[in-house]
Order: sequence, then structure tokens, then C-alpha cells
Amino acid sequence: MKKNIVLTKLQSGFSLVELMVAMLVSLFLTAGIFSMFTMSSTNVTTTSQFNQLQESGRIGLALMQRDVSQLGFMADMTGTDFVLGVNTQVNALAIAAGNDCIGGGANNATFPNNQAAHFRRLWGYESGVGGQSLACLSGVLPNTDVLQIKRLIGPSVVAAALNSSRYYMATTANQAVIFAGDQPAPALPNARIWEYQHHVYFIENDNGVPVLMRRTLGRGGMKSSTSYEQLVEGVENMRIMYGFDSDGNNTADSFMPAQNVTSLMWDNEVFQRLVAIRIYLLVRSIEEDPSYTNNVTYTLGDKQIVAGGDGFRRKVVMTTVVLENPVLI
Repeated sequence: MKKNIVLTKLQSGFSLVELMVAMLVSLFLTAGIFSMFTMSSTNVTTTSQFNQLQESGRIGLALMQRDVSQLGFMADMTGTDFVLGVNTQVNALAIAAGNDCIGGGANNATFPNNQAAHFRRLWGYESGVGGQSLACLSGVLPNTDVLQIKRLIGPSVVAAALNSSRYYMATTANQAVIFAGDQPAPALPNARIWEYQHHVYFIENDNGVPVLMRRTLGRGGMKSSTSYEQLVEGVENMRIMYGFDSDGNNTADSFMPAQNVTSLMWDNEVFQRLVAIRIYLLVRSIEEDPSYTNNVTYTLGDKQIVAGGDGFRRKVVMTTVVLENPVLI
């Protein structure tokens, strides 16, 4: 007689040791994945901020370089001094001093005056250093440079295309007439008409973010609300170095900051021609990165700036602009 034997399959699970090993392995895997995610996120932030710094610096330099390269362009009067009552006439109503940007020197307002000094087409200073300033500016960041430029903007225009909110200059080879766009064009034989522009570059804070600014001449002066142009966010400092040629070979023999440029040099009264301008911009990221500490020392020409341990990434961009137009001597 056969006996029925029932085989029962035993159900077995993980032991406590196996569970602990599995949990430990899972913990290491999770930590590795989290670490990779964190590193990837940090790399994305770093790359994004460096790209932003590069692009902001490129735009800032491009805007200034185009303006500075045409410094001294006065059409047919390029390389000639403006002398009121002799070769220059101002038909436009005088800009009140409170609405103008008047720089240092005897003849450094928007329009030429009748004082016995060259009309300054270029002038600059470092905010808070040396006592120089432009009264038309407020809120300029201390220890940042300010640069003002006066020039004509091409191409020439016809009388029918004048903008009433701008100023213009009609020029021949030996005569210049400055007038406002809402005035009739001067009856100057064989003259061409050009827009006249006075720009001031500076840096100020906008809700905690440093910004490269430009003040632009408009009808009535440079203190209207529409005269402010916000060019590039994140530009924290600007340094301008002026290159002078002292041996007549049209190459800068030395570059110096504004405080080292004498009044005679601004007025081109000594045998030192301004032939180049070197522009340094210190660009800062808009937002701080809490995982980053910046203790880098940045060099802008003759000055050094220490980051001071904050979380902002920075980059120095620089360009040298060779001046294309002849400078008065």
C-alpha cells in the first residue's frame, strides 16, 4: 500500500542581514545619484553665469567702442577748433547750466563757448576721486570712471528729416552752425547737416544691481527723464585709460588714468596727442550663487578690486580703441 507523501514548499524571505545590506547599497546608490545631480546643477549654473558675463561684457564694450572710435568726428570741421564768432555759430537756444552736463575746464559744456580754451570733445574722471564731477549725474557708484564724448553722428541728413528733439550741426570746410531740430536749417552754402551728440557713460545701482548707463543729449539739455539709457546690467566697475603719443609716431607711449591727465593734456596744449583709449569693464553676475565664494582680485588697468568673499561671479573684459580722427594740438 502506497503512502501519499505531500511535499510542502517552504516560503523563505530576506534575513535581517540581507535587508540591511540591501538598504546600505541603496543608500550609496541614492547618494551617488544625488551627488551627480547636484554637480550637474552646479555646472549648469556656473556655465550659465559665465556665458552671461561674457555676453554682457561683449555688449558693453561694443556699445562704447563704436562711440569712442568716432570721438572727434566733426564732419568737414574735424581737426579744427570751434571759435564762436569766427568759424562757429550757435543758433540753438542756450542750454541752462542746470540742464547741461558741464565738465571740468574752461570750455567743456555741451556747446562751445567764447572762453579762450579749446572746446573739449572728451573728458573723464573717477567718481569720488580728485574732486571732479558732472553735476548732471547723481548716484554714480564711487570709484568708477565717468566718460563724456561729443561728436557728430553720420550719415548726414537732409533738412526735411530733422528730429525736433535733437540738435544738429551744419558744416562746411571752414564754418559750423549748431541748431535745434525744431529750427529752420541754416542757410549755409554747400553745407551738410549732421546730428550732434553729447554722451556720458557711467555706472549706477538699480535696485541693488550695478548698471552701465548712458546719458544722451536731447532737446533742452541732458537732465530730462528720457536722457537716461540703461545699457547693460551687471557692469560693476569701469576703468578708462588714456593713451598718449609723445614722440609723434601715432602710437600710444603710455596709458594713464583720468586723474593723471593734466588740464593742458585735456586741452591738447602740449605735444602729447591722445591716440587711443583702453576700456576695462568688471562684469558681475546678476544673482549670487550660494555654493560659490569669490575672493578673487581683479585687475582693471592700474587698479585692483577684491571681490570680498561674496557669491557673485565676475569677469574683466577689455578693449583698446584707436582713435580714428585727428586730435587738435
